[in-house]
Amino acid sequence: MLEKVKKSLKESPIVKKGEYNYFVNPISDGVPAMDPEILKELIDVAVKHIDLNVDKIVAIEAMGIHLATALSLATGLPFVIIRKREYGLEGEKEVYQETGYGSSNLYINDLKAGEKILLIDDVVSTGGTLISVIGALKDIGVDIKGVIATIEKGDGKRVVETETGIPIFSIVKIDVIDGEVVIQSTIED
Repeated sequence: MLEKVKKSLKESPIVKKGEYNYFVNPISDGVPAMDPEILKELIDVAVKHIDLNVDKIVAIEAMGIHLATALSLATGLPFVIIRKREYGLEGEKEVYQETGYGSSNLYINDLKAGEKILLIDDVVSTGGTLISVIGALKDIGVDIKGVIATIEKGDGKRVVETETGIPIFSIVKIDVIDGEVVIQSTIED
């Protein structure tokens, strides 16, 4: 299983962003074009392994959107996107996020205390985005039932779990070695 996902990751070009080895892949970048079978493999694994007794799926813009959409279609659960744009809606929560290659503000809307959510994002690498977002979600008072990072790179998963106390479910663990993506493990191994 996950054969198309693994093949896609192994074929990813590497771009240097300062000292950060950024891999370019349809899962994490939408470039090159996404083969729907890659998305299906990821969502099938998530549905198989994750507790879906939640009120909403929550994704982080931009590259969590396609994952949340596919998961929503597979489960019938509604989703909401944490956006990079401020709307000024009542109850909007602003959160500052820092990644291995940049920083920005994110805006959370349409989540209320007590709602059960499943958070999904494309990659956990440094952990900066997930730590910030999980902290803001805890401030809102939602019940975080699960967090999915489809791809795990580096120590970010461990850092997020240590900082937040929330376990992260990752589907594929990779590293970039000598300018190439190396698959270290998958949830199916």
